[in-house]
Amino acid sequence: MAQQTPVAKQEVGARDPRLIVDAASPSGLVSGALRRLRGGELGPVPVIIGLVIICVVFQSLNSNFLSPQNLSNLTLQIVSTGLMSCGVIMVLLLGEIDLSVGSVSGVAGAVLAVLAVNQGINEIAAITLAVLSGTLIGVLHGTVFAKVGVPAFVVTLAGLIGWQGVQLYLLGSDGTINVPYDGVIASLTQTYFVPWIGWLLAVGAVGVYFASTFLGERRRAAAGLPAKSVLEVAVRTVLLAIPVFGAVIVLNLWKGIPLAFLIFLGFVVVFDLMLRKTRYGRMVFAVGGNAEAARRAGINVDLIRISVFALASTLAAVGGILAASRGFAVTQSSGAGDVLMLAIAAAVIGGTSLFGGRGSAYSALLGGLVLGAITSGLYLLQMDSSVRYMITAVVLLIAVVLDAVSRRSRKAHARG
Repeated sequence: MAQQTPVAKQEVGARDPRLIVDAASPSGLVSGALRRLRGGELGPVPVIIGLVIICVVFQSLNSNFLSPQNLSNLTLQIVSTGLMSCGVIMVLLLGEIDLSVGSVSGVAGAVLAVLAVNQGINEIAAITLAVLSGTLIGVLHGTVFAKVGVPAFVVTLAGLIGWQGVQLYLLGSDGTINVPYDGVIASLTQTYFVPWIGWLLAVGAVGVYFASTFLGERRRAAAGLPAKSVLEVAVRTVLLAIPVFGAVIVLNLWKGIPLAFLIFLGFVVVFDLMLRKTRYGRMVFAVGGNAEAARRAGINVDLIRISVFALASTLAAVGGILAASRGFAVTQSSGAGDVLMLAIAAAVIGGTSLFGGRGSAYSALLGGLVLGAITSGLYLLQMDSSVRYMITAVVLLIAVVLDAVSRRSRKAHARG
């Protein structure tokens, strides 16, 4: 009887030779980044390059563009729309669209003003009820879409019109309700932190990022999974620290870090962690990638859809509250005009795919900065709003084209 040759077993912890692993060196990290770019994984690179070009152009035309005062105003300018855009990103990840976020922000602002000013309710309680009104609206939209089967485009289009009517009804014949200058609502966008608090927050954020990333990669390596090297974690931390510390330096030269901007950043970070690190986030991406496959995998697709629309409207309500705080009033035009289009454009320009299943909460921040920089620069140059609309349209079109091209490149490289 012939003796059987034992099958060679792969050594525990040995790397699968079929995997492409970047060398733990500067040249290896650069080559890995270039390979991902060629494969269509553009990430935030186009947005960052575009933002740098915009800053260089406007600074050359007006030396006040990169002044601490203008940059501080820019951070406040993008907060309201950025929060709405963060909610839009959640809906886009499902491959759907929400056309009602502008109207929801307006009606939430109206609820806030009526309760806090006309009815004399405690401002904190009024803020809470205004946010909850946005949540309930989102649940309604999501339920009609998920359970009844009405397309999200139609449901939210009806919401765009209907909630604008509710806003006009709540504001009454005067059409404007002024917010007190010295209350909690006004303080949301009028509060600035002293320099040492800004530095404490910056150092803490960078330190937490390094520690969490390092420990996470150690756990992956211990489990035999591909993990980033210490050098790559350090490089990523430095790349994060540069804009964070730079922003603190510049903002401290004016009044300090605005509370409203920290609120916006807090929502972005929380939603990013939720999408990348939680089971719920993976289910959102799964439903956006292929709803039927997600359903067969045991995911409650209807519940995910309802929750996403609820989150989108909740963020729209928070954005409406901050808009009321910055303007010290809620009017018939609150949440109207180009608010909706800017929220959607910021999400797309920031890198969220219109095809669903791909995007990041940081798209709201990056896209908001691009649109805010364009608006701020044109105001400094005293150009008409028509120019701003045309430039915004061109930037949006470029972002969509890049998304389509990168999607085609990923398919060619078998990356989906």
